[in-house]
Amino acid sequence: MESMNKPQKNADFSPLPFTLIVVAAGTGTRIGGEIPKQYQRINGKTLLRHTLDRALKLPGLRDIRVVIHADHSDPYHDAVHGLNLHPPVIGGNSRKESVYNGIKSITEVGPKEVILIHDAARPFLDTESVLALVHKAHETGAATLAVPVADTVARDKNESLDHIIDRTGLWAIQTPQAFHYDLIKHAHDQFQTNENFTDDTGLVAAMGETVHIVPGTRQNFKITTTDDMTMAKPLLSQPMETRTGFGFDVHALTAPNAGSGVIHLGGVAIPHNRSLIGHSDADVGLHALTDAILSTIAAGDIGTHFPPSDPQWKGADSTIFLKKSVDLIYQQNGVITLLDLTFLCEEPKIGPHREAMQDCIHRVTGVAKNRISIKATTTEKLGFTGRGEGIAAQAIATVQFPAEDD
Repeated sequence: MESMNKPQKNADFSPLPFTLIVVAAGTGTRIGGEIPKQYQRINGKTLLRHTLDRALKLPGLRDIRVVIHADHSDPYHDAVHGLNLHPPVIGGNSRKESVYNGIKSITEVGPKEVILIHDAARPFLDTESVLALVHKAHETGAATLAVPVADTVARDKNESLDHIIDRTGLWAIQTPQAFHYDLIKHAHDQFQTNENFTDDTGLVAAMGETVHIVPGTRQNFKITTTDDMTMAKPLLSQPMETRTGFGFDVHALTAPNAGSGVIHLGGVAIPHNRSLIGHSDADVGLHALTDAILSTIAAGDIGTHFPPSDPQWKGADSTIFLKKSVDLIYQQNGVITLLDLTFLCEEPKIGPHREAMQDCIHRVTGVAKNRISIKATTTEKLGFTGRGEGIAAQAIATVQFPAEDD
């Protein structure tokens, strides 16, 4: 490998286009826990989401592909909820095979276009480093971020020191690693059945190609152990503010044996001899939730975004309204931490449908089911709900946002 003459951290690099492959197909067994490390949460967000949030802000990013394990579809979709990404690429039995699958998933790409390969467990992407890396790859065809080895390095012999290794000229290789598309594709084609490589620089170097070193930062470490998780937590923290929004909605009921024969509540169609009256599907629960979420960003109410005077919303599924409110939250880097929904009605009974409602709201919002509370109460036969004239719902949404400077 060949290093740049000196770090170019302060160089004025203009953005150049590149495609990023994020490798997230590992099982993360070394870190412990019941779920792979890329789906474990740090400060409220999964490790993968931290990495993707930084990656999506990199100047010059043309396209991004995420490679995941075949068994990780559910945690993956939870982690990336609200992001506009291609469907995930299914990985292989090794990191090398997973990267190869990611490379093959990229189409309509020129032979000299730059492909960056990055580990999901490195969430500390540095813009200056990546800009320098992309420029070097455009120029030479192959480059990687790396840092000089700073610690004394020794071989062990029976759990004792054997001899000290001269660390002069030793580098610790990081990711991203960057290559011309045709070069990295050819390397993987050539060594498709050879599993004796730990990263992509090794593949390219084995073909006799020079991989150029671009100095990275020591903060760009790979999270592998619980100690790494502990170190990462303060580095990934930022001041947050909590906002709470309230929503309330009411819909009238049809006469008995009139209407569609179902009542839509919390995203669930419940068979009943009456129906709720409304321009859309009249899901009073999802309407209250939508308004509660919108109120945390002072974005009006459901009628502001989906006016009942607009015929396109006639009979519309109210999950459309809920998803819109959630998308607006994610656009402002918000994280929904709790949704609380209470129905006020004599019937139907909510308890038998609670779990199905939680499942629906979880699918639409990405909020964990144990953070979606659904309750019901009667009004002891008092008022319009007590007389069976309608159903009301009230909702509370708790959302965290990056704190704004005063």
